[in-house]
Amino acid sequence: MARTGVGAPGGMWKGVGNTAIIKVFVMGLSGLLGIITSRMILQNFGVEAYAQYGLLASLPALLPFADLGIAAVVLNAIAGSDDPRRDENVRRTITTAFRILLVSGPVIVLVAVVISLLGLWPTLLGNGLIAGGETTALVCAVIFGLALPLTVGQRILVGSSRTVTQIATQTIVAPFILISVSLLVAFGVPAGGYLAVLSYVAAALVSVLCLTIASRIIRPQVGLAVRDIPRLRSVRGVPVIALAGPMLAQMLILPLALQTDRLLLSHLTTGDELAQYNLAFQLFGIALQTITAAGVALWPIYARARAQAEVKSPVGPALVFLAAGLALGGTMALLSPWLVQFVSDGKLRLDLALVLGFVAYVGVQAAKYPLGMYMTDARGLKFQVLPILLMLPVNITLSWSLIGTLGAAGPVIAATISTFLFQVLPCYWYVRRDLRVRRARL
Repeated sequence: MARTGVGAPGGMWKGVGNTAIIKVFVMGLSGLLGIITSRMILQNFGVEAYAQYGLLASLPALLPFADLGIAAVVLNAIAGSDDPRRDENVRRTITTAFRILLVSGPVIVLVAVVISLLGLWPTLLGNGLIAGGETTALVCAVIFGLALPLTVGQRILVGSSRTVTQIATQTIVAPFILISVSLLVAFGVPAGGYLAVLSYVAAALVSVLCLTIASRIIRPQVGLAVRDIPRLRSVRGVPVIALAGPMLAQMLILPLALQTDRLLLSHLTTGDELAQYNLAFQLFGIALQTITAAGVALWPIYARARAQAEVKSPVGPALVFLAAGLALGGTMALLSPWLVQFVSDGKLRLDLALVLGFVAYVGVQAAKYPLGMYMTDARGLKFQVLPILLMLPVNITLSWSLIGTLGAAGPVIAATISTFLFQVLPCYWYVRRDLRVRRARL
C-alpha cells in the first residue's frame, strides 16, 4: 500500500541537511577564495576588467537550455530505477543524453563563431566588454560547447542521490581560478580582458571529474553507453520529449526572465552599477547556491517517491527553505559592509536597496525549490511552462523600468516580485491540488 509523509528525519532531511552542510563548506571556501580573487582582479586589473569578468563568467546561466532538457530525463531515469547498474533503460537514457549533447555542444560553438564573424558580441553584451572582450567571449563559448557532453556525469550523480559528491567536486574551481590569477599577477601578464576564460576551464575540469566518478558509481553503464553512441540503428534512444520538452521550454524562458540582469545593466547604465551587481551577486551567491544545492537534492527523493507510489508533500519543506533562505540572506546582508570594503578596497559600495533586494530574492528562490522539485514529472514540468512564459515580459519590463530609479537594485527587486507571482504561487496551487488527487487514490 502507498505511504504518505514529508520524509523521515533520517531520509529526506538527512540528505538535504548533508547537502546543505557540504555546500556551506564548499561555498565558504569558494567564497573566501573568490573574495581574495576579486580583490586581486580589482587591484591589479581594474573595475572594468572585473565587470567584464563577471559578465562573461555568468553567461552559462543564460544557457542552461544547452542540454535541451535532457537533465530531467537522466535524473528521473536513475532516481526511479531499482538497480541503475543493470537497468537497460538507464543505459539507453545515458546514451541518448550523450547523443543529444554531442549535437548541442558543437552547435553552440558554431553559433559563437558566427557571432564573432559578424562582430555582434558588443551588440549582444553591451558596454560591459573591454578591449579584446569579443575574443574572450568566443573562447569562453567554445570551451563551454566542447565540455557540454561531459555534464552528463553531474546529472548521474544527482540522480543517484550523490549530490554531496557532485558539490564536493566544485572545490577545485575557486583554488584553480585564484592560483591562475595569482600567477598572472606575479608574472605581470596583462590578461585583464581574458580572466573569464579561467572560470570556463575550471567548470570543464569539474565536469571531467564528475563523469569519472559517476562512471564508477554505476559501472559499467557509462562505458556501455559511450560504446552505443554510434549504434543508431541497433541501440535506439529513449523517448525524451515528454520530460525534455517542458524542461527545455523552462530553460529557454527562465534565463531570459531572471538571468539577463547583467545584460540590462550593461546596456542601460554607464557607471559602476554592473560592478556593484557583480559583487553583490558574488556575496549573496553563497546563500543562493547553498539553497539551490539543497533544493536539487530533493529531486531524486520526490522522483523515487513517485516510482514507489508514495506521497511526499513539499509544502512543509518549502516553509523550512523560506526561513533558511531569509536567514542566510540576512547573514550575508549583515556581513556585506565589511566584505565589500575588503574586496573593493573602498572602490565600490552596495546600496541598501540592492542588499535588501537580494535578501528577499534569496528567500523567494528558497521557497520555490521544494515545490519545483516535487513537480518534476511530465505533468508538473508541463504546468510550469505557462506561468514562466507569462513571467518573462513582466520581469524584463519591471527590470527595465526600475533600473532607471534604483540602478543595480532594479533587476533584483523585479526578479523577486516576478518569481513570487509567477513561480511560487502557481506551483503552490498545483502542489496542493496534486496532493489531494494522489491521496484520494490511496
